[in-house]
Amino acid sequence: MAHGNGGDLLAQVLIDNGVDTAFGIVSVHNLPLVEAVAARLRFVPVRHEAAAVNAADGYARARGGLGVAITSTGTGAGNAAGSLVEALTAGSRVLHVTGQIDSPYLGQGRGVIHETRDQLGMLTAVSKHAASISSVADAEPVLRRAVRYALSLPCGPSSVEWPIDLQYARHQVTASGPEAPEPVPEPDPGALARAAELIATARRPVIWAGGGAVGARAEVRALAERLHAPVFTSNSGRGTLPEDHELVVGNFATHPAAADLLAEADLLISIGTHFRSNETRHYHLALPAAHVQIDVDPAALGRVHPATAGIAGDAATVLRQLPVPAGDPAWRARAVATRAAVREQLREAIGPYRKICDAMRAGLPPDSVIARDVTIPSSQWGNRLLDIHHPRTNLFPVGGGIGQGLATGIGAAIAKPDAPTLVMAGDGGLAVHLGELGTLAQEKPWLVLVVFNDGGYGVLRNMQDHHGGSRAGVDLYTPDFSRLAQALDLPYQLVGRPEAFAEALGKAVAQHGPAVIEVDVTALDPAPRPFVPPVPVPARQDR
Repeated sequence: MAHGNGGDLLAQVLIDNGVDTAFGIVSVHNLPLVEAVAARLRFVPVRHEAAAVNAADGYARARGGLGVAITSTGTGAGNAAGSLVEALTAGSRVLHVTGQIDSPYLGQGRGVIHETRDQLGMLTAVSKHAASISSVADAEPVLRRAVRYALSLPCGPSSVEWPIDLQYARHQVTASGPEAPEPVPEPDPGALARAAELIATARRPVIWAGGGAVGARAEVRALAERLHAPVFTSNSGRGTLPEDHELVVGNFATHPAAADLLAEADLLISIGTHFRSNETRHYHLALPAAHVQIDVDPAALGRVHPATAGIAGDAATVLRQLPVPAGDPAWRARAVATRAAVREQLREAIGPYRKICDAMRAGLPPDSVIARDVTIPSSQWGNRLLDIHHPRTNLFPVGGGIGQGLATGIGAAIAKPDAPTLVMAGDGGLAVHLGELGTLAQEKPWLVLVVFNDGGYGVLRNMQDHHGGSRAGVDLYTPDFSRLAQALDLPYQLVGRPEAFAEALGKAVAQHGPAVIEVDVTALDPAPRPFVPPVPVPARQDR
């Protein structure tokens, strides 16, 4: 047993749980934490607290373990809140440790620097779990409990606030084993029996794999191949089966050709998906009435689409206990044909971007992380057509927030240094956290940043045009990315023809470090069908 301050204790808890990197911003209200973590692990100083959480989130998703963000109290914790919403929506294993003012002054409203009213209430609203350290004695139990919450299914971010005087205090520091996630209850035998009966009598089943399916890859594959069942995915479920598998229709449930397949199906087997609005035509997508739903969260069963048989439990455990009869090979052929149709039709819709999409996949190893911010290329084809081979390589903002892609990609690239990470961003999204280009230049991860520059918020511009609105707030002054990259000593290339992208990507990947590719969208031929997000807009009443 040794002694140290709170930072030494935090560093030991992180080491015990296999963490080798933390992200954050140093402050007068977290100095002991940052100093101790930097002494024993890698501390990555990002430029904004939101980026610290995004980077920890990307690290956690790509590595499959715990990601850690350290921020200051008050404004710092508030800056982190939006990214905690993303981690909560994605079910990401993030530990967020934030400072707090001196414990004797808590709740008095004295105006202590960095003080905010009810910080814990704010953190509770945006985290799976939030807690305060109130004494030296409870610091270690609070930290370790927070780690367990983050790692336990359904996963999500845990936030801990820590008064600065208690950070500086003397703590006992003892090495221990990793925290064990809370066990998931066994599935109900009656629910299993009802599901087995539905599967046994179905002739045309379809599978919808969400984020809760990614831990059951072998079991989902066995189920699909035994039933010859088409596999749809949510964006979170991509890579549950490699997307070059012939049964994977993929993230195309709202496509007209996929709707025909769903109309023919007589059973839906959903695994760990919550049928998000943008993946179900705002809940108007017609789905089979017979529905076997598997989800670790009992509250999710039947919440969006009625469940004929709802099974609460870990997906892999449930699927191993379900008897599965042999399916109809003719139904497999229907899946293969639909898979081909939706992809070919999307390829036609994106026009010149076909070559960029193909070059991305051909120019990256299968284990490269592909992080996508909210931008037209990501939303139109990156989230569907750009094949994902493993769930840990699939990073995108589940909550739909713009500007999170670069920091998330930096976290992923640090977690997986042996393969290049690719980040797809728009000029508008990149501007939200432009400062993280400094983090990219400083930390030098193997990351290729592809900036699709259309001079603003292209997704919203298309939406305003499509729905008859006037353009407002969508056209932005854009920096000269070549000079910006030069100022940061980042290798830079400009692409104005889709045929040139493959060579540019090859040169960027060969850097084995950070590189920037700007795609001048205005120089490309426009896509035959402009992308309009599937967001309902009420009829205009001003005409």
